[in-house]
Amino acid sequence: MNPEPRQPFQLDRRAVVQAFDRASASYDAAAALQERVRNELIDRLAELQLAPARILDLGAGTGHATRELKRRYPQSLTVAADIAPGMLMRAKAQSRWLRRFERVRADAYTLPFRDGAFDLVFSSLMLQWCDDLDRVFAEIARVLEPGGVLLFSTFGPGTLAELRDAWGASDAPGNHVNHFFDAQALGSALMHSGLAEPVLDVDRTVIGYPDVLTLMRELKAIGAHNVTAGRARGLTGRKRLAAMTQAYEALRADGRLPATYEVIHAICWGAERRVHEPTESLIAPEAIRRRERR
Repeated sequence: MNPEPRQPFQLDRRAVVQAFDRASASYDAAAALQERVRNELIDRLAELQLAPARILDLGAGTGHATRELKRRYPQSLTVAADIAPGMLMRAKAQSRWLRRFERVRADAYTLPFRDGAFDLVFSSLMLQWCDDLDRVFAEIARVLEPGGVLLFSTFGPGTLAELRDAWGASDAPGNHVNHFFDAQALGSALMHSGLAEPVLDVDRTVIGYPDVLTLMRELKAIGAHNVTAGRARGLTGRKRLAAMTQAYEALRADGRLPATYEVIHAICWGAERRVHEPTESLIAPEAIRRRERR
C-alpha cells in the first residue's frame, strides 16, 4: 500500500455539512465500526476516574455517545455539538427526561462557548473532517479549562488504503478518498495549541466486504464519502470504475475484499488558558437552557 501523501489538502466544509445532513437518517444502521470505536473510547473514561461537571461531545452525530456520557455522569451539564442540523435532529431522540442533554449546532473551528467552558471534551471520529489541525485544537484548548481532559479518536492515513490504491490504479483524475492525518501530525498540533501531555495510540482493523460497491454504499450511508476540495466531480466513467474494481478484486481473500481502518486514540489535558479576545458573543453552557426557553 502506498503511504499517504504529505501535501496539504482542503475539505469542502459545505459538502461535509450536506453529506452528514443527508446521511442522518441512514447513519445509525450503517455505522457499526463507528459504534465500536465510540464505545471503546467511552470505556477509556473508566480508567481516568473523572467527575466532570461540564461535558462537550464534539461532533456528536446522532447523540449516542452524548447519551452515554450523561448516563455515566448524571450530574453533569452535557452538550452535544455538531455541524450538521440533521444529525442534531436525530440526536434529540437520545435526549430523554432523566438523561437530558443540550444540543448546539457548532463548527469545531469557531465554537460558540466561553473560554474554559468544559472540563471534558469528548470527540469520536470527528477530527478527520477538519483539515486545519492547529485551528481546531486551538478552539478546543480555548473552551477546555486548565486541567480538563480532551479524549478523542480519529482515522489515520492507513484508513481505506486499499480503496485509495485501487482508484490510483484506475488512472481516474481527482481525489477519490479523503486524506487523514497521522499520529505525528496530530501530536505536534496538540502541543502547538497548548494542550498538555498528549498520549496517542493506533489500532488497525480490517473489515471484509462482499464487493467494492457495498463498501462505497456504506461510506455514503454514513456521510463518509469523499469531500476533499480536489475530489472528482460528476459521474465516474464506466471504464475507470471497472478498472478500480478490477484492481481492488486482486486483494480478495477468503471471499471478501479487505478495507483497513486505522484508528488513532488520544488523550491530553488543558494547560493554562491563553488570553482570548472574542470577536463575537460567546455563551456559557449553563445558558443554553435559558436561551432555548425564550
